[in-house]
Amino acid sequence: MLNTLKVNPKFKKRRGPVVLCILDGVGFGKYKDGDAFLNAYKPFINNMLETLPNTRLKAHGIAVGLPSDEDMGNSEVGHNAMGCGRVFAQGAKLVNEAIATGRMFEGEVWQEVIANCKKNNSALHFLGLFSDGNVHSHIDHLKAMIEKAISEGVKKIRIHTLLDGRDVPETSALLYIEPFENFMTELRTKGCDIQIASGGGRMQITMDRYGANWDMVRKGWDIHIHGKGRGFKSAKEAVETLRKETKAIDQDLPGFVISDAAGNPGGKMADGDSVIFFNFRGDRSLEITAAFEEDKFDKFDRAPRPNVYYAGMMEYDGDLKVPKKYLVNPPSIDRTMGEYLCASGVRILAISETQKYGHVTYFFNGNRTGKFNEKLEDYVEIRSDVIPFEQRPWMKCAEITDHVVDAICSEKYDCIRLNFPNGDMVGHTGVYESTIIAVEALDICVKRISEAVTKAGGVLLITADHGNCDDMYQHDKKGNAVTDKSGHIEAKTSHSLNQVPFIVYDPEYKGDYKTELNQGLGISSVTATTIDFLGFIPPQEYDKSIINIT
Repeated sequence: MLNTLKVNPKFKKRRGPVVLCILDGVGFGKYKDGDAFLNAYKPFINNMLETLPNTRLKAHGIAVGLPSDEDMGNSEVGHNAMGCGRVFAQGAKLVNEAIATGRMFEGEVWQEVIANCKKNNSALHFLGLFSDGNVHSHIDHLKAMIEKAISEGVKKIRIHTLLDGRDVPETSALLYIEPFENFMTELRTKGCDIQIASGGGRMQITMDRYGANWDMVRKGWDIHIHGKGRGFKSAKEAVETLRKETKAIDQDLPGFVISDAAGNPGGKMADGDSVIFFNFRGDRSLEITAAFEEDKFDKFDRAPRPNVYYAGMMEYDGDLKVPKKYLVNPPSIDRTMGEYLCASGVRILAISETQKYGHVTYFFNGNRTGKFNEKLEDYVEIRSDVIPFEQRPWMKCAEITDHVVDAICSEKYDCIRLNFPNGDMVGHTGVYESTIIAVEALDICVKRISEAVTKAGGVLLITADHGNCDDMYQHDKKGNAVTDKSGHIEAKTSHSLNQVPFIVYDPEYKGDYKTELNQGLGISSVTATTIDFLGFIPPQEYDKSIINIT
């Protein structure tokens, strides 16, 4: 059990709550063109940046535990960092190390996957996001596992490709598929029966999260497991045809099945097969894992459900022990802010809409399901609309704000954390005009929350978990927006490598800290700063606070 936090005698907590407002996917872009955060009409936030103490924080790469500064931050690792106040090695880095050292292949689960295939003379299926975005997966991990499986005697391999176009350029699928076809051709010379068996856009099939749209998972199940879907002779043909017919970007392409000349699917899953879901990030892995693993399952009809050996790349939920079998151990995150605050009697509210609810709860709490203290914590989920976000870019920000304003005025809470998903979820659509509206909606909401904070005598801290809406266009090396053959600007749907804001709104400032904030820090420093404003001394192991108490 953690010790309670010590009260800081040099800092008196304000009379109202500390509100941590996370503007998901909002950063400071490098280019004016395509920067929806810069170009949106947001007079209130602009005034805050001009008049209040603020700084810029690192939210990608090694600052959040990823392998290098070429790696984009994401909502999962960002909320981990802000929730635990220090940096842990994260998914991609852990998998890289497990493969490089051979630890993955020496592990019991990998050995069981291979043994199951050899015993039953059955197929090994790999299902996951097919790109090098390094947010949910990396194609190099897939290749390394395939090569190792063949060297250990697996004779039949099937690949089920979830197309990205979100963490990588929006129409880049063939840049992965075509070299991979050459890779498979080479492996066939070694006697392996290997082929792509199915696929589809990640926002159409399989990769739902937080129970927002289980029908996506049902569609994926029918396609990957039962081979039920529109047939094509190759993944390349599927992508080219579906793009032409739907005009959709990769993440939104319908599901497809690769069939033989007679129309028979070449990659149905059968009893005795082994399946590896090779995404390492948890949020969009839990639902498909439940479909494979849970005996009592009522989300859709799985029948017939094949008896396969299923393993995930990592443990996606440490409390629920999901999946039952996994290849790489996740980071062991302890001593989170939520745990410390509950040990110290702090009353907490965590709130977002469905799309980011798990981030302000599960991920913020160090990949932990449930509360630390039922009496002290309230978690509120506002149900997200099941509709393309570009069609309703304000999402549920007004409803979240309504609840937060009421919570501030209620005097029930000492600390409130909230996530507005708009900058990230609308940014991922690649629709610049909608993303502008999303940011403008946030400006209205931030103003309302600040007014409530002023009345209550609290503190409002505004930050973000990573960039996205700040970089909506593809740019060349000279910084010019890239256009296609038709002269249209190519949209960018992935996260950015940009720094994110940190703004302090303290209407009852007492001169107890310097208004010049510390520079060059990462978002893990948000944690110690929040604890400072709550009137406690941050744990010694936490990263440096953004404020300097005088």
